[in-house]
Amino acid sequence: MKYSKEYMTQDEHIDVQGIMDGLYYPFYMEYCRHQYIDEVLGFNLENEAKNGVNMVLSGYTISFLRSLKKGDTFTVTCELFRDKNDAPKIHFKQSIILNGKVTTKATFTGTCVPATGGRPYLPESLQALIEDAPILED
Repeated sequence: MKYSKEYMTQDEHIDVQGIMDGLYYPFYMEYCRHQYIDEVLGFNLENEAKNGVNMVLSGYTISFLRSLKKGDTFTVTCELFRDKNDAPKIHFKQSIILNGKVTTKATFTGTCVPATGGRPYLPESLQALIEDAPILED
């Protein structure tokens, strides 16, 4: 299921060239991804952290295709994929779209780790949710 949220560039994110600094694209993707994780997956990051479960990123790739400018209203999408090797990872394919065109695309990979330390794992509640998710192919 593809999830999306709408955002507007913030003036403080615009650089001297009049475009959004590359640092902020992953932040908007994070906002959308965290809302997806909470609203769709039912995994509240704050509550889970209090219970000793930390969801963390293990990596990401990002491609910048077009720049966002001051005042742009854009859509960020998020879609869940499971790992092709059944590793304890979840993958999120995300895009930033402006006027029907993709400006940025990325894949974020995450897992969970015990707050006290230990090996990566996916809680049973997440495992059940990703069973029907498509497999991320390279």
